[in-house]
Amino acid sequence: MMAQYLGLKADHPDTLLFYRMGDFYELFYADAEKAARLLDITLTRRGNSAGEPVVMAGVPFHSVDGYLARLIRMGESVAICEQVGEVGAGKGPVERKVVRVVTPGTLTDTELLSDKSEAVLLAVHQGARHRLGLAWLSVTQGALQLAECAADELETWIARIAPNEVLYGADATPAFEKRLQALKFSATLSLAQRPEWQFDAGLGLRKLLEQLNSATLTAWGADAMEHAHAAAAALLAYAEHTQGRALTHVQSLQVQRDDELIELPIASRRNLELLQTLRGEDSPTLFSLLDTCMTGMGSRMLKCWLLEPRRERTQAQQRLDAIAILREKLWQPLREQLRGSSDVERITARIALRQVKPRELVGLRDALDKSARLAPSVHGLAGLLASIAQDLMPPDGCAALLQRALPDDPAALVRDGGVIAPGYDAELDELRAIQDNCDGFLLELEARERARTGIANLRVQFNRVHGFYIEVTQGQASKVPDDYRRRQTLKNAERFITPELKAFEDKALSAQERGLAREKFLYEQLLDELQVFVNPLARLARAFAALDVLCALAERSLTLAWCRPQFMREPGIEITQGRHPVVESRLAETTGGAFIANDTRLGPKQRMQIITGPNMGGKSTYMRQVALICLLASVGSYVPAQACRLGPLDAIHTRIGAADDLANAQSTFMLEMTEAAQILHAASAQSLVLMDEIGRGTSTFDGLALASGIAAHLHDRCQAYTLFATHYFELTGFPAKHHCAVNMHVSAAESGADIVFLHEIQPGPASRSYGIQVARLAGMPAAVVNHARHALAALETQQERSREQVDLFAPPPQSEAPAPSAVEAAIAALDPDALSPREALDALYQLKKLGGSK
Repeated sequence: MMAQYLGLKADHPDTLLFYRMGDFYELFYADAEKAARLLDITLTRRGNSAGEPVVMAGVPFHSVDGYLARLIRMGESVAICEQVGEVGAGKGPVERKVVRVVTPGTLTDTELLSDKSEAVLLAVHQGARHRLGLAWLSVTQGALQLAECAADELETWIARIAPNEVLYGADATPAFEKRLQALKFSATLSLAQRPEWQFDAGLGLRKLLEQLNSATLTAWGADAMEHAHAAAAALLAYAEHTQGRALTHVQSLQVQRDDELIELPIASRRNLELLQTLRGEDSPTLFSLLDTCMTGMGSRMLKCWLLEPRRERTQAQQRLDAIAILREKLWQPLREQLRGSSDVERITARIALRQVKPRELVGLRDALDKSARLAPSVHGLAGLLASIAQDLMPPDGCAALLQRALPDDPAALVRDGGVIAPGYDAELDELRAIQDNCDGFLLELEARERARTGIANLRVQFNRVHGFYIEVTQGQASKVPDDYRRRQTLKNAERFITPELKAFEDKALSAQERGLAREKFLYEQLLDELQVFVNPLARLARAFAALDVLCALAERSLTLAWCRPQFMREPGIEITQGRHPVVESRLAETTGGAFIANDTRLGPKQRMQIITGPNMGGKSTYMRQVALICLLASVGSYVPAQACRLGPLDAIHTRIGAADDLANAQSTFMLEMTEAAQILHAASAQSLVLMDEIGRGTSTFDGLALASGIAAHLHDRCQAYTLFATHYFELTGFPAKHHCAVNMHVSAAESGADIVFLHEIQPGPASRSYGIQVARLAGMPAAVVNHARHALAALETQQERSREQVDLFAPPPQSEAPAPSAVEAAIAALDPDALSPREALDALYQLKKLGGSK
């Protein structure tokens, strides 16, 4: 047995091997020690192998899902080794093999996955010319996606894809591997190194063509994506390896490109609290507010829409049209019909992978019944809803097959029996009848034989030694028919067997075992028949999810009093009485207070707002609400405002809040400057930029100088739509010399020592910061507040006496360009196309001499 185990373990050296032995999954040696530490299970020693005691630990097979879930959360992978041979069928241990490998990125088990999130596997290929190839897949969703990007965009793409597991080649450079390790720490993803040969572009192209059953990738615009092909080769090989079979349900491909999606960098997703709060909680967030979906499929699709808004507005317009139709009294009955629907998407994937459980198929059968009733309700509507109605129609024959094959309440597992409906298979019905009606058959046979033979005391009986028999007393033996065969002679009786009874005995003694085997065969046969329905079921699942999301967005728009946004071709952001959706909802829940709405006008003649005002006055809330309204409109949702008109948008960049990254040796100010630099390099004239309190992490003069320089760069060069909140009152002079900038402030009213925040955005600069009043509201001791008041008065007096006029916004003087060095001059004089090989070599030696190399 240990030889068998070690052979299997050699094929999975970096994976915990769960080795099935009876009612337990056992782990041995280093695996056992690691599992005992991670799962807090008992470590034991039994027997010896190669002169050393065998270290082992185990978990019960019936509760393995809980242990797997814990290991997956820790980033571990587990190979499941099952008994596949018959016990006692031959010499040696029962045949075993690894039937699948459970990893963080390839989960398919319902028990291990959240209803509202996917397990995503990503492969990254480090190609030539600083290019990366990306391929990613959700096994349960069955959608394969490809992309290529510059090497320095890796972090942005990983934030967008949000993978649970990342594959990379063994030939990756140390610097690249270090970046992945840093992402592993910050994004809590699992890393798996794969052999270099698996990242082969030619192999990837062949695999993709086979997967899609196509002769070319031209239809997807992916023919020339060699780096992505290489990543796809490793991705598909790994996914097939973990599932133990081909991924027949993966038959769709999407190519993602930088210029198609609105960019949402990591900082923007975090600062806008799209999926998690700044404290890492799942609520209250924009997603938690929007997600009133009736199904897990809908929740997952909503999350995808939220994180992948498109720059092109056709898709968003179609969704808005659909929501407008659903708002007309349709959304409520549709949501009631959607309520309680099974997860068709995941069940379909598990059918394709032959991992589906009987009760999941019953859930699919019920969902098909729901979709058959839903489709007519949506039929006849226009646009997106028309295509949804068409895809909602169940594939012909699927529901009928499931109805015939499955009972209403099957057992949880095939091995328990009772998963095939009565009447589906005559042989199985007969085997079950034998098990259920054995006594009845014997009594009926006994009555028939008494009547046939005239032997009144004839008995049909059974014992474990001799099986079934007909017993006749010695005095009646002469009446025994010719077809009776003597089985045993007793002192006072003879025992016989007949062909009918022998046939029944053969069936009865193995009926249960044969019945379970027959059910397993029939269930496998059912899965074979269901394979033809995988693609139609996948389309039905997407239609189910889309209808669920649209109904949820229709409900949210009515419940929260949101309006339909309008898109315009000319640049600009025009919001009338905009509100922060999450803050407004929390206010209504906690205090019942009304949210103060504000207008926003940004366009070619007003691209930047310099926003001043007191702490706690609402500057950050105002800035975030503008970003969230723009995002919701781009997704195709109604928005929290009275009116909204939105021009072209390519990115939402944010620099908000104070935090540090100690793990990567970045202080608060360093992180602030890093994020600000990324924004300045990436922002364009169609980007929305939120800058909150930039430059506060250093000395006053340094911070003020940096803030003025960043504001000037955003205004003059990027020309982005910018909301620039600051406490540097010196920056209120910025609009005087920058014609596309305006001053705005958050209003507050002061009465003696008290302050009231009005949360209104008004034109012009604020008069003061009110920091001391905020400190008092926070509970600062009175002595500290009084001391601060006197110190502030003294500092303001001193500043008035020593103030000098400094032009913060004057462009830096143009320094003369330095004279080129001898090497630079020599290089400038070269014409590579005109040089012969000999002349090129001579030129190289000349450059080396000029550079002073030895």
